[in-house]
This record gives sequence, structure tokens and C-alpha cells, in this order.
Amino acid sequence: MNIGIIILCRYNSSRLPGKILKTINGKTILDYIIERIETVVSRSHIIVATSTESTDNPIVEYCSNHSIQVFRGSLTNVAERFLHCMKHFEIEYGIRINGDNIFVDTESLKNMIDITKLNNYNVISNLKGRSFPKGMSIEIIKRDFYKKIYAKFSRPEAFEHVTIDIYPHENDTFYFYYNTTCPECAGKQMAIDTVEDFKRAKKIINSWDKHHTLYNLKDIYREYSKLI
Repeated sequence: MNIGIIILCRYNSSRLPGKILKTINGKTILDYIIERIETVVSRSHIIVATSTESTDNPIVEYCSNHSIQVFRGSLTNVAERFLHCMKHFEIEYGIRINGDNIFVDTESLKNMIDITKLNNYNVISNLKGRSFPKGMSIEIIKRDFYKKIYAKFSRPEAFEHVTIDIYPHENDTFYFYYNTTCPECAGKQMAIDTVEDFKRAKKIINSWDKHHTLYNLKDIYREYSKLI
């Protein structure tokens, strides 16, 4: 079973341009994401999927200089980019991680990968019920299933938001993973969407005296709750 983690990102964003390469203590957001993921899988299973637009050249150059696999596809049709990335790397199960998810919950990632390996689900997702904070979404999608559903996409939102039109098919062998370790953090804003989000993440990371990968969901929320 070939499982690949696909980090979807672009350089330009209306609210926080260049956020994927913004730094905290000399380390980019992309570095933080990859280092957390690397506690679960090797770097050979991680791909950054960005666009073919020249505006995303800085991401490609950064990946090239740091031995990070990269795939380039459509800027606006992110669903196609995700699917073509899976095809290109012959990935059977693609794990969608957004480029603003600086605090990937590695315990959930590990558990969800284990569920994938032991079963034959089409989708393993932690989105239902929004029991996790925003910025900790993990979706594991079987490529053959996604290809079939993608062919039925028609709404512009479906191509931009990648997975929103797969959930009407949730009776088709889905597994939903829920947050039971820190329910009080459900729905909290931990994604890096704005300058304020970035500043808050920086304060959280600066409060730690150990490597950031050693802090779990409860640790992150403990510091987060002091800032809101």
C-alpha cells in the first residue's frame, strides 16, 4: 500500500501572502509542518503540491534546496492538482494536509494511517462534527475512489476546496475519526490564515522549551487558551 502525504499550498494568498515560507525562529511554516509529519512517516512519503504559476516558484525553489518532493499542477483547480499528484507518484491513498496547518496533530495522523493500513475504507477523515481545531484537518482518500467522485464534480467550489463534494457519499465506506483527547479545543482557529493567526502561532511556539514536535494537541491548546 503506497501512502503519500500531500501538502497543498500556494505562495500568494489574499490575507497572508507568502505564508508557507514565513519564518518563526528561522524556520518556515513548511518546515514546521514537515518536521511534525516526519515523526510519523519518512520524508520520501511527503510531497508538496503547488501550482505551475510563476508566483509559486519560491515554493519550488525552497523544496529543491531542502530535498522536499514537489508536484506542480493547476492553480485554481486544486482538486485536479491533488488527483494528478496521486497519479504521478502512484499513490494509492493520498493524505491531504493544508499548507496552513502548522500544528499537525501527529497522534491523529499516526492513528488514521494505522486505520488505513488495516482496513479497506475509501475515506478516513477527522472533519465530521469539527471535533478538532481548524488547522488540524486530516483526510486520507483512496485514489480510485477520488477519481470516480472527481468525475462528478460540477460546482466551482468542489474544484477549489478539493473534498467538499465527497462527503455526500459518506455511506460509501467512510471512517470518521473524532477528537476525544481534548474536546474543549473543537473548532478553535489554529490554521495560519491571517497575520493575527501567525502572531499567535509564533507566541505558542516561543513558549516551548523543547522541540516543537514533542508537543501534542493538549499542549498546543494549553498555550492557545492563554492567548484568546
